[in-house]
Amino acid sequence: MNKKAIPYLLLLPTFIFYAVFWLTPVAAGMKEVFIDINGNFSLTENFKLMFQSELFGQSVLNTALFVAISVVLQYVLALTLAVLLSRKFKGAKTLMFISMIPMAVTPTAVAILWKTGLISDGWINSTLVTLHLIKEPISFLSADGFSALLLIILIDTWTVTPSVMIILVAGLQGMQKEFKEAAYSFGADKWRIFRDITLPMLKPSIVTSIILRLIAAIQVWAIAVMVLGYSKVPFLVERVAFYVDAVPGLETSRKLAFTLSFTTTVIVLIVSLIYLKVTKKSSAAGGKK
Repeated sequence: MNKKAIPYLLLLPTFIFYAVFWLTPVAAGMKEVFIDINGNFSLTENFKLMFQSELFGQSVLNTALFVAISVVLQYVLALTLAVLLSRKFKGAKTLMFISMIPMAVTPTAVAILWKTGLISDGWINSTLVTLHLIKEPISFLSADGFSALLLIILIDTWTVTPSVMIILVAGLQGMQKEFKEAAYSFGADKWRIFRDITLPMLKPSIVTSIILRLIAAIQVWAIAVMVLGYSKVPFLVERVAFYVDAVPGLETSRKLAFTLSFTTTVIVLIVSLIYLKVTKKSSAAGGKK
């Protein structure tokens, strides 16, 4: 047997699995996107239906705002924690353990934890009243518009920042200390070392963490639905779940769910490609300098 063929034969079961359980459903879903409710082929009919659907524009805006704010906020917090934890000091392991606790909590448990805290007599209001920080309970769950969006961003940040932090910590631990020591010997200060040595060497980890967060942020929906319910803070994938779960059985709902899923997938691919292209150009420009 040709030795070059052995790796492909070993991977063949995986290819077959994905072809049957992933590629086949995806192809069937894409077919549904271009078949209208009358069973006729159409490139635009279902997309027109999607654009005219209730809360579509708001879901696009909310998704864009969520991605922009949450990714930046989570990256800044994760990078700060990663740099802090990379320095060996007393209590670093304890801080690492506490920081990683949200990673062990399932999304459903996260929603229950925060929903029970955000109700009028929940643990958040009880704590604030006990500490005399507020006089009357705050009605968090009655928030709407941008306030409700910020609430979901804060919950999501608490949940996913540790996973971004772990990627960055791993990148920092793989750095060679000789570079920093050489920079110190030439009189560089800590900020200069961080800007010109740490960040460039950390770039692979940064790119990986940001791409993962971009993909996940665009597909956010579960926390919003479980904490605030459908349509309170509409997102693209939340609309998919809405048409599948809240208004099932209608042919238009089925078509809308397929079309929204397809649109979200395309957006994820485009955003990821743009980000990779931009980072590649900036890396090439930095190398020329």
